[in-house]
Amino acid sequence: QLCGYPDRRIKGIVYTMASSGIRLGTWDYLRWKDIHPIERQGKVEAAKIIVYAGDDEEYFSFITPEAYNELQRWMQYRQDSGEEINENSWVMRQLWDTKKGYYHHGTIKNPEKLKSSGLKRLMEDALWTQGIRKKSNLKRNRYEFQSYHGFRKWFKTRCEISGMKSINTEILMGHSIGISDSYYKITEEELLKEYLKAFDFLIINSKNQLQKEVEGIKIKN
Repeated sequence: QLCGYPDRRIKGIVYTMASSGIRLGTWDYLRWKDIHPIERQGKVEAAKIIVYAGDDEEYFSFITPEAYNELQRWMQYRQDSGEEINENSWVMRQLWDTKKGYYHHGTIKNPEKLKSSGLKRLMEDALWTQGIRKKSNLKRNRYEFQSYHGFRKWFKTRCEISGMKSINTEILMGHSIGISDSYYKITEEELLKEYLKAFDFLIINSKNQLQKEVEGIKIKN
């Protein structure tokens, strides 16, 4: 329902955050070169996402093909509109003058990064506009769910439901695993295999889920 908001950025943001467990602040660092598709037999199986690239807290997680495809569409739309897309392009930018009534910054040729603070406002606007968030009867203006941190909680819950080891879920979320940081060593390939266990549980669009099931049936046949 949230993805029905008339802003091309929303789907990419929602799918990426829900399928990787990244924090809101990740978008302040995220450039196009930080997202690497992982292809097997000519098909994108998942994509690796470098979180906080260049920072002391840098780590990596994964996103689903569903999320990667949405980000690709967004980047392609920008390129078709006249922006020069390269590896250093910010994944999320402020809107330019689209002549559709949106508030915008700059021009298509001079992109301005959409900071995490702006992304937060965008998400909250989408929640209210789509009628997902309504005036709360709870104390201190608390709501049933958080506008952006809720995706991180959703990721953790879905991974645990899938049977993924809790310690691997924590690693993908960038959490310290205590003394295990020194003793528990898992390769990127092994972590990807663990992530793929949760693949079916992280798909958001029912059409994408149905397509995956059809592909599975074809493989079995």
